[in-house]
Amino acid sequence: MDRTQPRNWWTFVARGIFAILFGVLALAVPELTLILLVWMFGAYIMIDGAFQIMAAIARRKELQRWWMILIEGLFEIALGVVTFAWPGITGLALLTMIVIWAVVTGMLEIAAAIQLRKIIENEWMLGFSGVLSIIFGIAMFLWPGAGAVALAWLIGIYAVLFGSMLVVLGFRLKDWEPMGTHAAV
Repeated sequence: MDRTQPRNWWTFVARGIFAILFGVLALAVPELTLILLVWMFGAYIMIDGAFQIMAAIARRKELQRWWMILIEGLFEIALGVVTFAWPGITGLALLTMIVIWAVVTGMLEIAAAIQLRKIIENEWMLGFSGVLSIIFGIAMFLWPGAGAVALAWLIGIYAVLFGSMLVVLGFRLKDWEPMGTHAAV
């Protein structure tokens, strides 16, 4: 691993800012039609997938399991393509896609956090965002009767919390120093 600082810290910050903006929009305009919500979700997941792919490619020589990040990004882009290919899908189909995306993303983020923990001391934010993703997916599965407004609010709250965690993680990575290299006080 490059011992100066991770080069892709900004991708976490960019993903986080985009998630926060997406979440605020979903909270501010909950009357969005289901089709608009589908398009917003499709755009969000494709951009997030693109950032994941960029991060995987940038770190492929540094991480043994860089391909897990690549798979997550490819999965997100594929899900975004499906979302745009059938914009008239029912709310149940959207719910199913969101549930699958949240749970798969959560599992991959927890796996990545375990690997990141070997590099950064006391790192828990990526793992927490993974747990948050899984809880969000389970909640969406358990209460499928929620209306479009409630769905928009749930997605908005989730996106703001998830994005906040990624922004904090990105800035922690920016200021990262290898373990054991801190100056003695």
